[in-house]
Amino acid sequence: MDIRDIAKHAGVSTATVSRTINRVPTVGPKLAKRVWKSIEELGYYPNTQARALVSGRSRTFGLIVSEITNPFFPKIIEVFEYLGVQHGYEILLSSTVHDPNRMKVAVRRMIEHRVDGVAILTFGMEESLLQDLKVRNVPLAFVDVGPARPGVINIRIDYEHGITQAVQHLSALGHEKIAFITGPPDVKSAVARKQAFVRAMKEFGLKVNPQFLAVGDHTSNGGVAAMQLLLALKDRPTAVLCSNDLTAIGVMRCAHDAGLKVPQDLSVVGFDNIWLSEFMIPPLTTVQMSQVELAEVAFNALLVEAQREEHPPEGSEYLLTTSLLVRSSTAPVSRR
Repeated sequence: MDIRDIAKHAGVSTATVSRTINRVPTVGPKLAKRVWKSIEELGYYPNTQARALVSGRSRTFGLIVSEITNPFFPKIIEVFEYLGVQHGYEILLSSTVHDPNRMKVAVRRMIEHRVDGVAILTFGMEESLLQDLKVRNVPLAFVDVGPARPGVINIRIDYEHGITQAVQHLSALGHEKIAFITGPPDVKSAVARKQAFVRAMKEFGLKVNPQFLAVGDHTSNGGVAAMQLLLALKDRPTAVLCSNDLTAIGVMRCAHDAGLKVPQDLSVVGFDNIWLSEFMIPPLTTVQMSQVELAEVAFNALLVEAQREEHPPEGSEYLLTTSLLVRSSTAPVSRR
C-alpha cells in the first residue's frame, strides 16, 4: 500500500496526501481530516525515512541520559517520550553510562538518524559531542553547561534556592555541624551544588569545616563510603546534606550499620526527589528538582528551536527552580 491507495480512497491527489502526512499547513483542516481518516481506515503506516527526505525533517528528537538505571532518569524519559507522541515525534534514546566511547556512539546514532534536535540531560558535557552536532546545525539542549551559541538551549538549574532552604532548615533545628557530600568533582552540576552549600552556610553564619566536605560519586555506594569517612572523624557532623538522593540513601544505610538512628542521631537531606526518597524509612527530606518539569522544558525548547528558520546568536536559556521538601529524616539536633 502507498499514498496512491490513500489518495484514491480519500478522493484527493497524491500531492495532497503527501502534504497532509508531512503536515504542510497549506492543506485545509477538512481535507486533512479526510486524508487521515482514510489512512486510519486502510491501516497505512507512512515511511518515516521517505517523509524525512521529502520534508527535510525526521520528526525525531534524540535524548541522551547518563544512566537509564539511575532512578532520576526514568521519569524524564517517560515524560519526554509522552510529549513526543503528543507532537508526532519519535524519540531516539541513548545512555552514556559515563563512558566517552558510549557518548561518541550516541552522537553517531543521532547524526545517522538525522534528528531534529537532541536533549543532552547527562549533567556533564563532552566538547566533542557539541562540535559534532553543532556543525550539522542540530538544536541542542543542555543542563547548566550549554555555551551561548546559535541553536543551543541551556537549562539552568537554580541550585541555590533549594540548598539555601535546606541549610536554613537544618540551622533552625539547631544543627551547626553540617557536612556536605558532593558528587564527582569533574561534574559541573555537582560543583555548583557544593558551591551553593558553602555560600548558604556562610549566609547563616555557620562554619564550613573542610573535614565535613566529603567527595561522593552520586551513587549509593559512594554515599556509604563518604559517610564512613565522616563517621571516622573525632568530631562528627550532626547533619549531612547530599548532592543527590542516591548518595543520601547510602548515608542512611551506613548510619544504620553504625548503629545510628535517623533522624534522632543524624539528620539527612538529599537532592533530586527521586521516587524512592519518599519510601525510605524514614522518608527522606530532600531538595526537589522536578524531573517532569526538566523533561517538559527540554522537549518544548527543542520544539521551538526545530521550527525556527534562524536561531538567536546567543542561543536560549531557561530557568528551573528547586525547593525543599521536608519529610522525616531531619529533626532537632541531639544534645546528648
